[in-house]
Amino acid sequence: MRRTFEVVPPDARMAWLLPAIGLATALVGVALAAREEPRAWFLLIPIGLACGAIAWSLQRRSVWIEDGTLRIAAGLNSAKVALDALDMAAARIIDLDSEPGLRPFFKTFGTSMPGYQSGHFRLRDRSRAFLLLTSRRKVLVLQERDGRRLLLSLTRPQSLLDALGEAAPYRKR
Repeated sequence: MRRTFEVVPPDARMAWLLPAIGLATALVGVALAAREEPRAWFLLIPIGLACGAIAWSLQRRSVWIEDGTLRIAAGLNSAKVALDALDMAAARIIDLDSEPGLRPFFKTFGTSMPGYQSGHFRLRDRSRAFLLLTSRRKVLVLQERDGRRLLLSLTRPQSLLDALGEAAPYRKR
């Protein structure tokens, strides 16, 4: 049975700020280049594809539990974690503004825009983490037994904590 948990939607104004600036810059560059070489207009094709990829990436965000596995889809990235690999004693809901050590510091593979961060990151405390952050408030922090963390912006983070607490693998450990 699949149980899904709603992710906080990113603030569209913030998430689209950098791509919009990049798109405007690219369009001005193509228009200037097209004055000398009309074939430069063909550059709009990869620019359009890049904009489509960004839009798709911002829309692909979900968290669900299925077959004893926590699954996270975050833009181009995804993560699967067996429920028994989670250390539920370390799970908590935080505000990232009050926990500076858990703020994202270095992106190793993922997406980072104002108001939206997803993928593999290093945190300020130098630990590894998989992020799906659209808000800094009410962030669910899950610790894996191997040391990696999951930071998730969920509409109702307590509902995921409750579902993980009900899972049978934790009662055996």
